[in-house]
Amino acid sequence: MRSDILKLLEKNGKLAAEEIAIRLDLAVEKVEEVIKQLEEDEVIVNYCALVDWDKIEREMVTALIDVKVTRERGIGFDEVAKRIYKFSEVSSVFLMSGGYDLSVKVEERTMKEVALFVAEKLATIDQIQSTATHFMLKTYKKDGVVFKKGSQEDERLVISP
Repeated sequence: MRSDILKLLEKNGKLAAEEIAIRLDLAVEKVEEVIKQLEEDEVIVNYCALVDWDKIEREMVTALIDVKVTRERGIGFDEVAKRIYKFSEVSSVFLMSGGYDLSVKVEERTMKEVALFVAEKLATIDQIQSTATHFMLKTYKKDGVVFKKGSQEDERLVISP
């Protein structure tokens, strides 16, 4: 039941407890109780809107920065991640597997500002060995939602025998 409620809220954070109760055939009071407990337990951390920023005039550059961390005694990934996520430019930090240890999402007005952030703030952290910056040019799909300009026609290729 908890996971069903979470799945519905994850798809639409504006769903009222009454609507969730109807969809899951539960009492409204039970849904409200479960949601309240999930919020108190910090399972539900925040409610937010998914915005297609390309549809408004806003000068903003988003970059994903792969970060390789040098391991030092007493300083783990959590400590380095904490230092990184305290920067106001940083919107997300993820521990990763593969060639890099952390992935950092940064939003700034220009590519130059992102480059300055990497050079003047990120690279000055002693445990950071190297970085690789990738600029996001366009969003096609985010959090399961397709961002599509224009019509919603079926654009699949026709296969003929």
